[in-house]
Amino acid sequence: MAEKGLSIAHRIVNTLEEKKGESIVLLDISEHCSFTDYFIICNAISERTMKALSNEVQMEVKKEFSLNAWGVEGKPEGGWILIDYGDVVVHLFSAEQRSYYQLEELWNEGTVLLHIR
Repeated sequence: MAEKGLSIAHRIVNTLEEKKGESIVLLDISEHCSFTDYFIICNAISERTMKALSNEVQMEVKKEFSLNAWGVEGKPEGGWILIDYGDVVVHLFSAEQRSYYQLEELWNEGTVLLHIR
């Protein structure tokens, strides 16, 4: 199942990059976390961009893997959207909220597999 999770994670990263997500990080936390294997963290430059990124990720994962998100939480107005696919959790942030929550620091024992600036 880890291979499928990594395939999903890579597809999401590619989608975020294509749709102008910024500072994208793919973090392997499988050795340190019981509820997921990968975090994807990405900045959106505006609320509108965040909504578009969220919609596009969900559409691409559904199209390519026939997989719906287990849950989607947050709103662009709040500066954070979380999309949960079980093995992969996507965090879309405004720059301010990403700085505030510092997920990369919180999960610094994980392995950074990819960082697109």
